Amino acid sequence: MGIDPGLTRCGLGVVEGSIGRPLQLIDVSVIRTSAQLDVPQRLVSIEKGIEARLDEYQPDAVAIERIFARSDVSTIMGTAQAAGIAMVCAARRGLPVALHTPSEVKAAVSGNGRADKAQVGAMVTRILRLDAMPKPADAADALALAITHIWRGGSQARIDAALAAARPTRTRPTAARQPGGVR
Repeated sequence: MGIDPGLTRCGLGVVEGSIGRPLQLIDVSVIRTSAQLDVPQRLVSIEKGIEARLDEYQPDAVAIERIFARSDVSTIMGTAQAAGIAMVCAARRGLPVALHTPSEVKAAVSGNGRADKAQVGAMVTRILRLDAMPKPADAADALALAITHIWRGGSQARIDAALAAARPTRTRPTAARQPGGVR
């Protein structure tokens, strides 16, 4: 499941597949909250929406857009709060959570880390063999996150595990061998 966090619009995309095989759209939606509500109520709405999708689709992993600094601090805060809710929802279920940067996602789906929203949406449409581009852009971005995780996330986890297994383990000297018994 890919999640494009946002306080006003939080995109959710569920994609099934594996590297080297065609990917399939399972679901795409956007949780919308009203700016008229207090932030805590908006976050509860986002949590309920994410929880419902996690219950319904039972994904293997959750990929969330990594927050990066923008000029508007209020946008950053709302996005970070929604991302935190998404992480908590996944962690409650013991699901692995991956954070992908916007440029990583753009590069994965379009080959260009500086692609615009229209290019990302067009590539998501092509990759998933859809009749129309997912709207709004938050929906396409969520699907792009899910695609990125399938293509890069799983392989990166295997690489990280292999590197960790190949590292020699370091043993710490016992207190008896250290001068003065310092640990």
